[in-house]
Amino acid sequence: MGAALEHVNITVSDPARTAAMLCDVFGWTVRWSGPAKSGGRTFHVGDADTYLAVYTPPPGAQLGAADSALHGGLNHVGVLVDDLDAVEMRVRDAGLTPFNHGDYAPGRRFYFLDHDGVEFEVVSYAA
Repeated sequence: MGAALEHVNITVSDPARTAAMLCDVFGWTVRWSGPAKSGGRTFHVGDADTYLAVYTPPPGAQLGAADSALHGGLNHVGVLVDDLDAVEMRVRDAGLTPFNHGDYAPGRRFYFLDHDGVEFEVVSYAA
């Protein structure tokens, strides 16, 4: 039985801002946006096969420690790109700071934090 990652859902403070940044940096599109659980709002941002759901609870929501809407144990979101240098330029154009650049077998990578402190690893295996 085959399996593929369809989406990851993260909580952010402003899903419209995060969705716009993801579209600008990675060339993705908003596949869907609308109301979400508990009166929140979500944007699905990605390509035809996979997406990142960016969610925010409603203003004033009282979230419990076990609520999945809380920022949890996510280490980073890895995004594979063809042109690492072009994406890094778009990250900088978005006002974000790339860091921890590395060349390793079989590719190159860098990281950046979005406006909410969510860490993204951008990697390319292109020669």
